[in-house]
Amino acid sequence: MQEEKKKLLAKIAYLYYVEEKTQNEISKELNIYRTTISRMLKLAQTEGIVKIQIEGINSEIFSLEQYVKRKYQLKQLELVPMEQGDTNEEKDRRLSQAAGYFIKRNIEANTIIGVSWGATLGNAISCIENRRVENTTVVPIVGGPSHINSQFHVNTLVYELARKFNGKSVFVNATVVQETKKLKNGIFESKYFEELKAYWQHLDTAIVGIGGPLSLKKSQWRDLLTEEDIEELKLREAIGDCCCRFFDRDGKILTGSLYERTIGLDLTELAKVPNAIGIARGKAKARAILAMLKRGYIHSLVTDQETILEVLRFDKDTAFLSD
Repeated sequence: MQEEKKKLLAKIAYLYYVEEKTQNEISKELNIYRTTISRMLKLAQTEGIVKIQIEGINSEIFSLEQYVKRKYQLKQLELVPMEQGDTNEEKDRRLSQAAGYFIKRNIEANTIIGVSWGATLGNAISCIENRRVENTTVVPIVGGPSHINSQFHVNTLVYELARKFNGKSVFVNATVVQETKKLKNGIFESKYFEELKAYWQHLDTAIVGIGGPLSLKKSQWRDLLTEEDIEELKLREAIGDCCCRFFDRDGKILTGSLYERTIGLDLTELAKVPNAIGIARGKAKARAILAMLKRGYIHSLVTDQETILEVLRFDKDTAFLSD
């Protein structure tokens, strides 16, 4: 670049960024068209004459967020950065804090919020600071766990989230998996369940966890599965679940006996909710998260850097992967 042009770019940048003059003012002062001033300001950045540094943000994470948002057409993506030497407990804690803040800023007045359940979601809700929001209703979108595994019961999460926002709670009084299809249908079609089904049809926001493969030992509800259920899911290569609905690597919902005995929002219905927010982390869940993203079951995601990089790896996308 010619020295004189470089000096002119520097002068324009100085007037704009340091003296805070408008492009119109600079145009008049230097007798250059305003549109040319705009182009030259961009060129000053391209040539490295102007270097913009924003404090308080990890540019690598932000760039990754923007890329993944566009790739999977997400409304929002919140990525927790990796810290070398972090234990799984520390990663879970930082995800919970980020997810709690994300939920808090995404809840608006006059909304119906559906909640699934699990440890990740429970920890996120516990991190939310109280905030009064007018006319919020929180409802479960799955049945409850067995009596022996109820640490993060969906009703507890519903109550806690409603309490945080000074809203109304609606509860479910049935386990998520019933012994027979007939029992499930009897509950689902009963008069007591009508209110809950009506809320499911008018959800504004859904907040869900994403379960990984059957090999993962941590689970708040899979003890309700029979040996036949597990064998069937293995044969059909289930890679994860959401709202207690299992799916394969392509996001195809695995219907059958277990599906017909399960009380929970269907994933095709979850996709229709204006803002379905998924919260999950861990490389073991990457395939399940990828399937959810590709099928469009969720519209926003809170996860961490290492998980989303693993998602991209499974999607054969090397844009952010090192050799």
